[in-house]
Amino acid sequence: MKQFFKKNKGNILFLAVLALLIIPQTRTPIQVFVQRLISFSPSETNTEERKQLTDYNWGLQTIENKRIDFSTSEGNVVLLNFWATWCPPCIAEMPSLQNLYDEYGDRVDFYLVTSEEPEIVQRFMKKKGYTFPVYIQRTKAPEVLFSQSLPTTYLISKEGEIVIEETGAADWDSKKTKKVIDRLLTE
Repeated sequence: MKQFFKKNKGNILFLAVLALLIIPQTRTPIQVFVQRLISFSPSETNTEERKQLTDYNWGLQTIENKRIDFSTSEGNVVLLNFWATWCPPCIAEMPSLQNLYDEYGDRVDFYLVTSEEPEIVQRFMKKKGYTFPVYIQRTKAPEVLFSQSLPTTYLISKEGEIVIEETGAADWDSKKTKKVIDRLLTE
C-alpha cells in the first residue's frame, strides 16, 4: 500500500485538487484566491478610444428599497462597478474596492450595481463587512455602460468621459488608480 501511494502521489494530489474544484464550498474560495493573485491595477483607456457618457438617465434602487437616479452624479467623478455575489472575480476585487471607497467615498460617487435580490446582497455585505453603496438595477443602464461580463468597472470623469473601462477582477486600491482619481478630482 505504501508503495502504491509513493508511486501515484502525483495522481492522488491531482485528483484531490480536482475534487476541491468540483465541490462548490471549496471551489469559490480557491477561485477568489487565484483571481486575487492575478489581479493587476486597471489601465487608463487611450484618450482617442474613450467613450463619452451623455445619458445619465438610469433608475437604481438601494438595498433598503430607496429609489435613486444616476443623474444625481452628472458632473461628478464616478466609479461604477457591475457585480454579483456568486461571481468569484467580483468577490476577489471587493476588498480593493472597499479600500478605495474608504479613501475616496466622500469625493467620488461609488455605484456597485447588481441585479440580485436585495436580501441576498444585504446578507453578503453584512457577512463580508463591506460598507460601500450597493444598488439594484431597476432599469436598463445607458447604452455606453452595457457589458455582458462580470465584473465590469468604469471610472468616469466629471465631463462624462469613461477614463477606465475594466472587465474582470482588478486591484482598484493601487497607487496607479489613485493617481488617476486624484487627477480627475482636480480637473
